[in-house]
Amino acid sequence: MNFKQLFTEDRAVSPVIGVILMVAITVILAAVIGTFVLGLGDQVSETAPQAQFTFDYDSSAYDLTATHDGGDPIEANNLVAVGDINSSQAASEVEDDGTVNVAMSAGTSVVIETNAVSDPTVRLTWQSANSDKTATIARFG
Repeated sequence: MNFKQLFTEDRAVSPVIGVILMVAITVILAAVIGTFVLGLGDQVSETAPQAQFTFDYDSSAYDLTATHDGGDPIEANNLVAVGDINSSQAASEVEDDGTVNVAMSAGTSVVIETNAVSDPTVRLTWQSANSDKTATIARFG
């Protein structure tokens, strides 16, 4: 047996490594293409906006004014008022279920009618339009 020939001959190594590399590249490409075809690529990068709000409560009218002070803008219908809100609100900016119909950006305000309680608790919650993600943006009370 010639040991020198055994260590220098590598004919079978090259095809095996080539097949392994081709399978790995195929699996990676299939995963990337499958992610975007199934629509998962949009949800991966979706995060809640970062925004600051100030609140002004008028206890005589039970109105809570939420003002967007800065940060990321929030699209209409992605912001929901949750808590001690009046379910039959007269304000056209907020639906009966608390959905805010106004796109909120710096300087924009929305009036939320609250229940007749002394210290209402209201949360402004962001809801994603593409998935079931939610996040509390601001809280009063």
